[in-house]
Amino acid sequence: MELKVKKFEELTAAEIYEILKARAQVFLLEQGIICQDMDDFDYKSHHFYFLEDNGVIAYLRAFKSDDKTVKIGRVLSIEHNKGLGTELMEKTIEYIKQNTNASKIALNSQKTAIDFYKRFGFSVVSPEFLEEGVLHVKMELIL
Repeated sequence: MELKVKKFEELTAAEIYEILKARAQVFLLEQGIICQDMDDFDYKSHHFYFLEDNGVIAYLRAFKSDDKTVKIGRVLSIEHNKGLGTELMEKTIEYIKQNTNASKIALNSQKTAIDFYKRFGFSVVSPEFLEEGVLHVKMELIL
């Protein structure tokens, strides 16, 4: 599957619509998280996603949070247990290694997803905290 990587200003209106639709489907409808999903981080992010029939089936965004750290967020897969999330993370990590000078990737993981991120080498670096009513931990991958 081909990974699409675009800066916000490179996305078409249809791509933005499909990204926001996928985020709403997973975070709002599936997980019941009520929050303002669209934030100003989207503007400074690279958007990584897979398309199928013009719809986003896996997605995440990544942005530089400081000179040496890339922060990943809004990680989702529409179809679960099909390897889409794994493929998305593998290709995103490789992209970051090849196209940035980052020495670390950071993310806030839902507690239920800790083991998923550990498979890629991420380590828990914080105690649990609530974010939008869901237990999270900070995780980092040293590159």
